[in-house]
Amino acid sequence: MTLALSIILYAFMLCLLVRAVFSFIEPYPKNRVHLLTVQVTEPFISPVRRLVPPVGGFDLAFSIVFIAVLLILQLVQSAGR
Repeated sequence: MTLALSIILYAFMLCLLVRAVFSFIEPYPKNRVHLLTVQVTEPFISPVRRLVPPVGGFDLAFSIVFIAVLLILQLVQSAGR
């Protein structure tokens, strides 16, 4: 169970990283991969973005979600030991 959850969390982190790279290359998603990463990650980022608006043009919501996923991954991996 923990292995499957770890794989899902790693895949989500990969989507977040790909989205971050694409946001520098093309800010408006046109590419299929970029659209997919936005569709997968936006349901998690948008609620955080409503609570924590961008500061100085930097989207803190993305960082908060990424750190939260890292923490959840650590909890899952430590529970599986």
